[in-house]
Amino acid sequence: MNTSHHTNTQNPGLIKVWISAFRPRTLPLALSCIGMGGFMAAANGFFNATVVALCIFTTLFLQILSNLANDYGDSKHGADSVHREGPVRAVQAGLIQAEQMKKGMIVFSLLSLVSGLLLLWVAFGTEGMLLFLLFLVLGLASIWAAINYTAGDNPYGYAGLGDIFVFIFFGLVGVLGTYFLQAQALEATVILPALVCGFFSVAVLNVNNIRDINSDVLAGKRSIPVRLGPKRARVYHVLILFSGVLSAFAYVLLTYESPWQFLFVLTLPLVLVNGVNVWRKQTSKELDPYLKQMAMTTLLFVLLFGIGQVL
Repeated sequence: MNTSHHTNTQNPGLIKVWISAFRPRTLPLALSCIGMGGFMAAANGFFNATVVALCIFTTLFLQILSNLANDYGDSKHGADSVHREGPVRAVQAGLIQAEQMKKGMIVFSLLSLVSGLLLLWVAFGTEGMLLFLLFLVLGLASIWAAINYTAGDNPYGYAGLGDIFVFIFFGLVGVLGTYFLQAQALEATVILPALVCGFFSVAVLNVNNIRDINSDVLAGKRSIPVRLGPKRARVYHVLILFSGVLSAFAYVLLTYESPWQFLFVLTLPLVLVNGVNVWRKQTSKELDPYLKQMAMTTLLFVLLFGIGQVL
C-alpha cells in the first residue's frame, strides 16, 4: 500500500487523521478528575485557577500520549488486527506510519513534562522542593504508565492491569493530586470523590474491553472481560457503576450542609442507561456508543456534583 501521500504535512486529511488518533472522545474523562479536584478545592476554600488550568493541560497531554501509545502498541502487538471491531486505528490502517507515531509520542511526552514542571513550579515554587520532587516522580510515573499501557515490551494492559492503573491515575492521582496542588494538604473525605472518578473511569475502560473482547482474545490481551467472560464482565460493570454512585452519596452524607449537594442525582438516569445497555447489548457495534456516553456522563456527573458542593 502506497502511503507516501499521507506523509505530506500540508495534507488537510493528515491533520484530521492525527486529531482522530488523539481520540477526542476519551478526553472528557481526563478533564473529569481535574474538574473534581478543582471543585473539591473550591468547596474547601483553596481554589487556584492557574494550578487547575495547568493540571488540565498536563492531563490532556498525558491522555493524548496514552492514546497515541495505545494506537502504536496495539498495532505492534496485534490487538488492532482485522478482527478488531472498534473505530479505525491510524497505524493499523496505514494512515500514520509507526515511526511518525513514535515521534508523536515523543512530542506529547515532552509537552506533558514541560507542562507538568510548570505546574509544579507554580504550585510549590522554590520553597517546596521536597513536594516538587515527589510530584515530579508521580508525573514521570504517569508518563511511563501512559506509554507502557500497550506500547511497552511487557504492556500491562495486556496483563489485565489496565483497570487498576486507570483507577489510580484517573481517580486517586488525578483528583487528590489536583486538590493537593492547590491546598498543599489533604482532606480525608476527598478520597470519596476521587473514588467516584476512579470507578467511572474504569467503567469507560470496561465498556471498551467488553466491546473488544473477541479481538483481544485473538491477540492474547488478557483484559478483565477476557478473564471474566462476557456475562461476568457485565456484572462487574454494574458493580463499578454502583460503587461510583455509592461513593458520591457517602461523601455528601459525611459532609452534608445543604440539599444542593445532591445535585448530582440528576445524572443518575444516565448512569442507569449505561448499565442497562451494557448489560443488554451484545455486539461490538451496539456497545460502542456507550463508551462515549459513559465518558460524557462522568463529566456531567462531576460538574453537577462539584457545583453542588460549592453552592
